[in-house]
Amino acid sequence: MTLRSRFERPSSRPFEHTHHFYFLLNTSLLNCVSRRLEPTERPLQIVYDYLSRLGFDDPVRIQEEAADPDLGCMLRFYGEKPCQMDHLDRILLSGIYNVRKGKTQLHKWAERLVVLCGTCLIVSSVKDCQTGKMHILPLVGGKVEEVKRRQHSLAFSSAGAQAQTYHVSFETLAECQRWQRQASKVVSQRISTVDLSCYSLEEVPEHLFYSQDITYLNLRHNFMQLERPGGLDTLYRFSQLKGLNLSHNKLGLFPVLLCEISTLTELNLSCNGFHDVPSQIGSLLNLQTLCLDGNFLTTLPEELGNLQQLSSLGISFNNFSQIPEVYEKLTMLDKVVMAGNRLEVLNLGVLNRMSHIKHVDLRMNHLKTVVTENLEGNKYITHMDLRDNQLADLDLSSLCSLEQLHCERNQLRELTLSGFSLRTLYASSNSEFSVQPPVISFLIIFCRNLLECVPDWACEAKKMEILDVSYNLLTEVPMRILSSLSLRKLTAGHNQVQSLPVLVEHIPLEALDIQHNLLTRLPDTLFSKALNLRYLNASANCLESLPSAGAGEESLSALQLLYLTNNLLTDQCVPVLVGHPHLRILHLANNQLQTFPASKLNKLEQLEELNLSGNKLKTIPTTIANCKRLHTLVAHSNNISIFPEILQLPQIQFVDLSCNDLTEILIPEALPASLQDLDLTGNTNLVLEHKTLDTFSHITTLKIDQKPLPTTDATVTSTFWSHGLAEMAGQRNKLCVSALAVDNFAEGVGAVYGMFDGDRNEELPRLLQCTMADVLLEEVQQSTNDTVFMANTFLVSHRKLGMAGQKLGSSALLCYIRPDTADPTSSFSLTVANVGTCQAVLCRSGKAVPLSKVFSLEQDPEEAQRVKDQKAIITEDNKVNGVTCCTRMLGCTYLYPWILPKPHISATPLTIQDELLILGNKALWEHLSYTEAVNAVRHVQDPLAAAKKLCTVAQSYGCQDNVGAMVVYLNIGEEGCTCEMNGLTLPGPVGFASTSIIKDPPKPTTPSSSSGIASEFGSEMSTSEVSSEVGSTASDEHSTVGLDAGLLPRPERRCSLHPTPTSGVFQRQPSCATFSSNQSDNGLDSDDDQPVEGVITNGSKVEVEVDIHCCRGRDLENSQNSVNSGILLPVSKDRMELQKSPSTSCLYGKKLSNGSIVPLEDSLNLIEVATEAPKKKTGYFAAPTQLEPEDQFVVPRDLEEEVKEQMKQQQESRPEPEPREEDRTELPEEFDTAL
Repeated sequence: MTLRSRFERPSSRPFEHTHHFYFLLNTSLLNCVSRRLEPTERPLQIVYDYLSRLGFDDPVRIQEEAADPDLGCMLRFYGEKPCQMDHLDRILLSGIYNVRKGKTQLHKWAERLVVLCGTCLIVSSVKDCQTGKMHILPLVGGKVEEVKRRQHSLAFSSAGAQAQTYHVSFETLAECQRWQRQASKVVSQRISTVDLSCYSLEEVPEHLFYSQDITYLNLRHNFMQLERPGGLDTLYRFSQLKGLNLSHNKLGLFPVLLCEISTLTELNLSCNGFHDVPSQIGSLLNLQTLCLDGNFLTTLPEELGNLQQLSSLGISFNNFSQIPEVYEKLTMLDKVVMAGNRLEVLNLGVLNRMSHIKHVDLRMNHLKTVVTENLEGNKYITHMDLRDNQLADLDLSSLCSLEQLHCERNQLRELTLSGFSLRTLYASSNSEFSVQPPVISFLIIFCRNLLECVPDWACEAKKMEILDVSYNLLTEVPMRILSSLSLRKLTAGHNQVQSLPVLVEHIPLEALDIQHNLLTRLPDTLFSKALNLRYLNASANCLESLPSAGAGEESLSALQLLYLTNNLLTDQCVPVLVGHPHLRILHLANNQLQTFPASKLNKLEQLEELNLSGNKLKTIPTTIANCKRLHTLVAHSNNISIFPEILQLPQIQFVDLSCNDLTEILIPEALPASLQDLDLTGNTNLVLEHKTLDTFSHITTLKIDQKPLPTTDATVTSTFWSHGLAEMAGQRNKLCVSALAVDNFAEGVGAVYGMFDGDRNEELPRLLQCTMADVLLEEVQQSTNDTVFMANTFLVSHRKLGMAGQKLGSSALLCYIRPDTADPTSSFSLTVANVGTCQAVLCRSGKAVPLSKVFSLEQDPEEAQRVKDQKAIITEDNKVNGVTCCTRMLGCTYLYPWILPKPHISATPLTIQDELLILGNKALWEHLSYTEAVNAVRHVQDPLAAAKKLCTVAQSYGCQDNVGAMVVYLNIGEEGCTCEMNGLTLPGPVGFASTSIIKDPPKPTTPSSSSGIASEFGSEMSTSEVSSEVGSTASDEHSTVGLDAGLLPRPERRCSLHPTPTSGVFQRQPSCATFSSNQSDNGLDSDDDQPVEGVITNGSKVEVEVDIHCCRGRDLENSQNSVNSGILLPVSKDRMELQKSPSTSCLYGKKLSNGSIVPLEDSLNLIEVATEAPKKKTGYFAAPTQLEPEDQFVVPRDLEEEVKEQMKQQQESRPEPEPREEDRTELPEEFDTAL
């Protein structure tokens, strides 16, 4: 059956009216909404359009996705209207039960039809249920109780002095509980409200009209029709209806008959696609609230002015080009709410004629100019919101009573105000502009405006309490500002301030933020004159010392939060801290501390959070045990070797001692129950016993180093990249950030790194962490175009979220490194894709190169305009429908089509100039610039310590949210190769390398820079001879045999720089050699100290280890990473040093007991076995594969030369006949296995 036949009939005619089809979006939502398809609609076309809008471009792929069953979580078609039992219960409950009227037993039980709908209980005769007498019992304010004397019975009672009661007996307990649950919701209401939102209703249930006491009816998110028995035209039957919500019903036309419901006081008709409002709206004289947001209105009728009681009118996100004149007649209105319209000119003269208007909201319009008709001042407007427009010059001097002004994200050059009443001014994210006085404000925000000095009017403001001039070009803070008698909070970070003025008099300043400046010292009188100072952030400066807290012994300092990260502070600053006894949070990360005196720490008893990371501390003082309130200790990236005494603190929760020199942990008998997170990663010498691990088992998060498995892929890719990850929850109780890191992706020829931020949810980031790499692997196999497979990876991951992705969403970032086949000058290509606010930055030659795009309403005007055009409601906090500020995310499918999963994709060829890659979530990049992040970590050796540093500085800079950072160190270049050597030609098109000629052979005792090959058995064999043997797959006769024998090839191990070609390549088979000897079981004589180098001694066999490494004239430690590449490693001093090198220990955890750096299970790929003597002098053997490494023969050191001589003699004694042409195919085992 084809896909077309699943959705469409063979005929091209549209669906007939005899059978209705229903279309359901977000099928796993509890409040899912299905609509009936129109006769002209086709399901297949709906599916195609839906997938196309998500981001799929290829028609063939769209057809494949349309047939995927997982798509049913997003949209589905039904042959009849779907409805869940819970939905039916909320709309209407009915059944035939035994009923008794009254509280006494005078009446008998009788069988009746009982209906619970809306706000009343309806009891009627079974036979004459439509025409007979009906008893209607209002339940609002009444009671519903269980009848104890009769099983499964409920007593329904109305409210009031003349309350009536009906007893209803149900057949089952479940049915009784269902009725009781629904009736309890009704009786608990204070007013008669019926909520029927999100039920896919096309008409109101008939029984609902019996609830004549209904005052508020919610029909939001339905598909209400006009001309139906219970359609919108019949709502006038509710005689007491005051509130009606019909938003998101896709009506298209204004229902005129609604204007006959004269009792209405509140009417919501937003997001219905109206193009006009009828003049009959003027008959709703009692209307107080009218919401028409999200439509296509351009004008309002004059009859609307008849609604003299109208106090709220919402017309945001329509198509108005000017303020409607009808506002002048609506004297009860005090707000003009017209955000998201198409106003280009603001005429203040029109507002002057509206003396009743106090608030004006014109966000997200196209305002370019403001026009003033006359010099007459406006004494009525107090609040003006002009955010996200295109204003260059703004003159609001005529608004004499203006108290609050929002003008962020414009293009202001000059702002003129009459600020005698101004209390709050928000003017961030504009170009450099000037403000004309006078301005007297309570709060002024001027951040990100390229200001070179603080305006004089701001210095003269006598009532200003909060001033934010961060992210500017200030070189000084005026004395008049700092010594202001009204200023309580000053934020002047991210400027170029070199010094602060000396304070002479006491000031009321409570919070001072001067981070990211050029300060070398703080004023000496800062703490003695600012006695109310509770918060000080002086991070990212050049401070070398701190001022004293006071002149006397007893300090009057009230300082509680002190952030001094990224300075030049030494041990001399520690005694000064004692003068602040009320310190709760202390950050001294990334300074030059070597010691922290125990006597000083003992006096900081109020400490709750201590950050000492990135210093040179060797110990944490034992007096930290006196800080009984301490709940967070961060001391990573130091030289601490002794575990601090913190496990006895009663409130300790978070401990980070990663990247130190810890060797052991002394733990008490019982750990504190509050301990939740313990990070011990990066302590290479730390070994935890099983007993210690059992003690830590109750900790929610325990991070320790996992010993890397000695796999082949890891050895290949570790040369080119390595990563470190850090995640910190901040002040939240849960971490909503997850990361993905696969260093050896797609069989070791690439790597994948990702970052996922769920904002408030942790479910989606974890799901994406577990599934997205698998999706990418599948997509890479289907397409080689990076744009295609990356986009499809995000779209398929979006689909695979299923039920979890309906209401939840997540930002996602994915970085894929792979061999670059398109650019011959580059070895690898980096493809980056992202949605949301997670970003990636590449460090190239020390400079930051952004690779991502932020999809948010504030930072992407194109996306904001797209969302506006689709009539989404953007709230005042710049969130789509009040949910998220992102316009593209994975998940949140119920916000389709406003929120899409289509990613931004960029591809970058990697070069030798590329040093590292940084991945971070929104919180990281909000507090660190790209350049600062790169400069902070490019000289840090350990990627884990680098990631930790980024998170630490973000928290010190003011981040209180979840923060995640991943640092990937890149080592891209030919020197990182771990496969072939320059002297060996890579396989050609047919899979065989030609014989290479070494012009200048090096000494045979060391690996050659051109060939890197030496003999395993004989040092007298020249390197050129061996390389000539290995350069070709065999000698002449062997190459012919191997070519014609039809052997099954095995993929040759290559590094990621030189992946195996797709064509057939000659493959090497694992083999081993067996010889007889009279040695002991352990392979050693009594006077032997160690086995022969290069020979694995495990018993009665000899396993000759064959390791040829490609060093390219570089460090031998890098060459050991290719032990499985199938190339010989010479037996020399360099080999012995390689086995004992730190890099070897780091890679495999420890050296194997048999003397080999190769794990036992992998050594079979590197050894060869022969049942007969070799036929050539090179020491290569041809024999069947031996899969049992046990019971191996040992060659002692003193018999090594004898064994070699016997092998040589045996080889010389056997003539090597020239194989005939017809016999060559009969020699499948005689081939050179060097490659």
